[in-house]
Amino acid sequence: MRIFFHWNLWENSLYDGCMITFDLVLVVLVVIFIIVSLYMDLYGPALTFVIGIAILGISGILTPKEILSGFANEQVMVIIMLLLIGDTIRRTNVSELLFGRVFSKSRTYKGFLTRMMLFVAGFSAFLNNTPLVAVMMPYVKLWSEKHNISPSKLLMPLSYAAILGGCATLIGTSTNLIVNGLVVDQNIIPGIKPLNIFDFVYVGFPMIIIGFIYIYLFGNKVLPDKIAEEDTSTENNRNYLVETQVKKNSNLVGKTVGDSGLRNLYGLYLVEIRRQNRVLFVVSNNLLIEAGDLLVFAGDKAPIADLMDANSGLTIPSVGMLHRKKRTEVVEVVVSHNSMFIGKVLKQINFRSRFDAAVISIHRNQERISGEMNGVEIEAGDVLLLYAGDQFRERIRNTQDFYLISRIKEFSKVETYKIVILLGGLMLAIFLSAFQIISLFMGLIILLLVSFILKLTNPKDLTMSIDYNLGLIIVMSLALGIAMTKSGVAPMFANFFISIFTPLGKYGVLIGIFIVTSVLGAYITGKAAVALIFPIALTMSLKLGLDPKPFILTVAYAAAANFITPIGYQTNLMVYGPGNYSFKDFFRLGFPLTIMYMIVTVLVLSLLYF
Repeated sequence: MRIFFHWNLWENSLYDGCMITFDLVLVVLVVIFIIVSLYMDLYGPALTFVIGIAILGISGILTPKEILSGFANEQVMVIIMLLLIGDTIRRTNVSELLFGRVFSKSRTYKGFLTRMMLFVAGFSAFLNNTPLVAVMMPYVKLWSEKHNISPSKLLMPLSYAAILGGCATLIGTSTNLIVNGLVVDQNIIPGIKPLNIFDFVYVGFPMIIIGFIYIYLFGNKVLPDKIAEEDTSTENNRNYLVETQVKKNSNLVGKTVGDSGLRNLYGLYLVEIRRQNRVLFVVSNNLLIEAGDLLVFAGDKAPIADLMDANSGLTIPSVGMLHRKKRTEVVEVVVSHNSMFIGKVLKQINFRSRFDAAVISIHRNQERISGEMNGVEIEAGDVLLLYAGDQFRERIRNTQDFYLISRIKEFSKVETYKIVILLGGLMLAIFLSAFQIISLFMGLIILLLVSFILKLTNPKDLTMSIDYNLGLIIVMSLALGIAMTKSGVAPMFANFFISIFTPLGKYGVLIGIFIVTSVLGAYITGKAAVALIFPIALTMSLKLGLDPKPFILTVAYAAAANFITPIGYQTNLMVYGPGNYSFKDFFRLGFPLTIMYMIVTVLVLSLLYF
């Protein structure tokens, strides 16, 4: 359907006052409630939106069909499916292989942040930024865990980098394409031409640099450290001793302890090295590592699980042939008080043949247990760190000797051709959707079905991976956008603020358009804000007798460069749950960045077109 506006009607009504109605007042009160609750974290995001939308539904402002319409929204399902595909990529360890070389030299937070942001921003300029974030998220979380850094320090910068890059070209984000579509529909208006792919680069490229510098300098200070807040209990910080052996073909052989990086493993401490009949408790950095050396590490469960990775150059002797299985996992179990294993040594229990698992280490209160695991006598309350095979879950189903308390890490050996199909299929879906051959929604549906057929994804695991709270927040936020438009709140807000800035001339109008579009985009989505503000911006350019291009570009930048809320842009929504962020976190880091974007947009466009 072509979009066309009657310009005299818009011009005459731009400054008309809005009739104050009950619906308008109630929607304003609900919006205020939602903003305050989200910022102060009164009820949690999902419940906050449910309360607000329930009030609008009970009052009759929203019909049940309008409230539930978000469940049929294609973009909502695209976001959910991208997260599911990202989780599939995480399970197959593809992301670690894919990005390992690019980020292998990044051992510090600032080093990784620099490489990640510039890499993502560069690719987002020419690829749809939403799938790129879906592919990168598993690797960013994995890198964070390996280096004992909270994912919340990196996932929001990941989203912001994708947004900054996407705003630099016409094809980088769907919002820019929508704006260009509206421009094409106005071809009867003199002086309006379709936007060029690089019309966005004059503001977009400087903002990639400015945005990176801002996050590099202030991101670590402003972003929350969720690990420090959530994982401080004794239960979540169990320390284990684990014995590893250097493989014959390990890249560690011939290196000194200092050069090998074994001293710099996050969350692990090299306690001793055992070589033949010698035990070295004080390990020198100049000691050469030999094949067959036994290295004893102390550390938490997650870093120890990472030692099981095939690329570490180390193996755990107690695991034996289990590492050859296609699917394995590292888990924790606690010995029950009525267990038949109490008082027995592991050798008597025959753990591997009975449960398809090997004991890697044992934690007993604050006591570290080292030495040969088979000779350790089990006590009630012992926490066992296990390397388990694919039959482990089935075999423990009816046991009461111990209880599973956590799954640390999963390892899946996937054939190369399946990895190529998974990644190639994702790239193909993006490519076909970019050329409008097939929708991204259908492409992702087909890719998920292929992952089922290839057994890359277990349907049971898939349903557990869905973030239902996130889906509810998206649907309710879309319903709020409908209410704001339907009641007249959004048009009233837009006209009011633009009328304030109109007396300031062309610069003031650009500032007003940016502010209104940005704020509306933050709460009714960028695409809805574009549909509402585009005709107003075009009308203002014609009224002032100026080139409409800077006004159109301002709408595009303000709608796409949305940093201040998680619901304003798809990639923000994608990192919102995994990063355990609050709305306040986005505002604290995103508001200054939005102000910078506005200033650069107005200055650059003014220099180019006025």
